[in-house]
Parts: sequence; C-alpha cells; structure tokens
Amino acid sequence: MASAASAPPTPNNLKRIVAASLIGTTIEWYDFFLYGSAAALVFNQLFFPDSDPLVGTLLSFLTYAVGFAARPLGALVFGHYGDRLGRKKLLVLSLLLMGGATFAIGLLPTHATIGSAAPVLLTVLRLVQGFALGGEWGGAVLLVSEHGDAKRRGFWASWPQTGAPAGQLLATGVLSFLTAVLSESAFNGWGWRIPFLLSGVLVMVGLWIRLSVDESPVFQQALAQAEARKADRSAPTEKMPLVAVLRHHWRDVLVAMGARMAENISYYVITAFILVYATTAAGISKQTALNAVLIASAVHFAVIPLWGALSDRIGRRPVYLIGAVGVGLWMFPFFSLIDTGGFGNLILAVTVGLVLHGAMYAPQAAFFSEMFATRMRYSGASIGAQFASVAAGAPAPLIATALLSEYDSSAPIALYVIAAALLTIVAVGVAKETRHRDLSDVEPGTGTAPSKVEAADAHTV
Repeated sequence: MASAASAPPTPNNLKRIVAASLIGTTIEWYDFFLYGSAAALVFNQLFFPDSDPLVGTLLSFLTYAVGFAARPLGALVFGHYGDRLGRKKLLVLSLLLMGGATFAIGLLPTHATIGSAAPVLLTVLRLVQGFALGGEWGGAVLLVSEHGDAKRRGFWASWPQTGAPAGQLLATGVLSFLTAVLSESAFNGWGWRIPFLLSGVLVMVGLWIRLSVDESPVFQQALAQAEARKADRSAPTEKMPLVAVLRHHWRDVLVAMGARMAENISYYVITAFILVYATTAAGISKQTALNAVLIASAVHFAVIPLWGALSDRIGRRPVYLIGAVGVGLWMFPFFSLIDTGGFGNLILAVTVGLVLHGAMYAPQAAFFSEMFATRMRYSGASIGAQFASVAAGAPAPLIATALLSEYDSSAPIALYVIAAALLTIVAVGVAKETRHRDLSDVEPGTGTAPSKVEAADAHTV
C-alpha cells in the first residue's frame, strides 16, 4: 500500500496547496523585505535623524537585524504547536501577525513627531515581524512537501521558496514606482507609508486562499498514530517536538544551520546591502539600484523551480554545492561590476548572484523537510533554518556596512561572503543525500539512515 507521503495527490489539489503556500510566503516576505529596503533608503532619516548618515544607516540596519533575533523564538513556538496542532492553523496565525505588524509600521509616527519613542515602537513591530516569519517558512514548505508527489518533491517544494524573490520583487517594485513618481520630500514625508499600508489588503487575499486548503495528509496520519499510542498505556509517552529533535536529529539541525550560512548571508548582501553600497561607494542613484534589484529578482523567481527540478534528478546536495561554490567565486566580480557604475553591469552582478543563490535556496525546502520525522519536522526544519538566520542574515547588512565604513573597500565584504560559502560547503559536504526518502517513513530513532534506494544511489551522487 502506498504511504501518505508517496501517494500522488490530485493535480488540482496540489496546485491549490502550492498556490496557498506561495501567496502566503510572498506576502510574508514582501512585509519583511519592505522593511529592509526602507531601512536602507529612508528609516535612517525618519527614525535616527541626529546621526551621521552612515551611522544612521547602521542604526537602521540594527532594527532590521532585531527581526532576525525573534525568528528562532518564532521557530520554537510555531514549530512546537505546528507539530502538535497542524501546519495550517499556525500558517494562518503567522500571516495575521506579519500583516498586522507591517500595517502598523505604515501608521507609525516618526522621530520628528514623538522623539525617541519612534525607533522603540519600530523595533517592537520588527520583533513581531521576525517572530511571525520564524514560524512561516517551516509550515509553508512542509505543507507542500507533505502533500506533493515524492518523485518531484524538490520541484513542488521549491515553489514556496519563490515567495522570497516574489516578495522582494513586489516590495522593490512598489518602492521603485513611488520613488519614480514622487519627489524625495514627498516620499520621505508620506509616500514611504503606502507600501506598508498595502500589506493589509494583501493579507486579506492570503487568508482567503490559505483557509481553503486541507491539512497535510502525512501530518494527519502521524497525528492518528500518536493518538493511538496515547490510548495504549504501555506505549512510551511522546516527547515534546523540541526534545525529540535534539535527541534524534541534532546532527541534521547543525547541517541545516551550516547550509544556510552562505545562502542567507549572500542574499542579504546582494539585495539589502547593495542599496547602500551602490548609492554611496559606487555613486549610483537610488532609483537605478532599486531597478537592478527588481530585474534580478524576476530572474531569481524564474530559476528557483528549475533548480528544484534539477535536485529531483541529481540530488539536493549537488545542486546546493553548485550554489555555494558559485556564490563564493562570484563575490569579487560582483563588486567589480558594481564599481563601474554602469546600469548593465549592475544588473549582471545582482542577477548572476541571485541565480547562484537560487541553487542553494531551491532544494533547501525539500532537503530540510526530508531530514526530520513527521511529528518533529516543523520544529526541526524551522529551528535549523531560523537559528542560522541569527548568525547569518541578521548581521549581514550590519557587518557589510561596518566593513565598508572601516576599510572603504569591498574586498573585506567579498571575503566575508566567501568565508560563509566555505562553511556551507563543509556542512552540505558531510550531509547525506535525502531525495529518495519517503516522508512518512522517517521516524524518530532512525536519524538520517538512508532508504534502500538512497543507499544504492549513494555511489552515484
């Protein structure tokens, strides 16, 4: 009998699940990236006006980093309840929290109105954003992974990953349009609020779609088995998901954290810090930098499913390693192209960087999902992904800006990303290939033992 993980879903049902996850993650990332772009462009003036421009940018990025600090807490809370109550309920809650916080930022008084209370309130709302996003990613990718066709899991699970470039595309597109049609004084005065207030409309659309999908069949099967064990008094008591993850999958958590270092750091250097570097060190206008990120994000969106499909053919690890090695090698050419000041070179630099990033990001959803047992999968995947973000994505724009301020050169920043790439290469290099695993068969106590098919395939990967 086919397991829940391997039984093929109906095409219409699977497409609805993918659409719900994609639209939800797009909205969540739109909210998150919108803050990052605004931090680079206007928050230094609106909330830290008494600082030197570069120091103000550093303080602005510090509030940006605070959102990452809350993501591990979101991963723990949402992971625990997502493994106990189901993926769908927690995904609805994460969307409401993220959208509400973003909408509130659009209504927030600035430093000129309420003084130092403004950056404090901004930081609190950023914490709520980070908490919500910490729980969003794991649930969204699991909902697709646990519904999808096992043979094409890498492809289908990569679609929620396109929510990141789609959110970046939407956030950058809205900001680019507003900076093009509004004067700088109008944009700084009130125009910056429009993208944040728009989040309220997007959340309503996302909720309508997300509420229409079914719970993961793999989770429902595992929940039924857990309830049966509870009824059997002789059966051992089920441990909390976090405890079970640390007992059975601690190596996988470390692998996931290491795998995220290059992926996370390179992404925020390429998309967030670039707005600072291009406009200050390279003398490129704000509008030109935004347009380059906009074009590159569109390409990024298109290539992620292609990388995901390739991971179904040759494995998660080879595709991931292509991205890690490629990003490391690209960093010096990346900054050299930007330094020319040409729009075409700027587009080439960011686009190639994001295409290589996609080789890591696309297989990540299936790769991390396949590492963990069903009743601890939400916790395991979320913890591995979000704890890494504190050391990787959170300080990346801060470190890059500080290095630029200290050395007035892009070389230290390139070396910083290369060091992260080396760490990721080691982590993925020691990991086991997972693409043949049946999600319903990966149970506590088995750790990362390969299936028979996987073991036979190990000689060819």
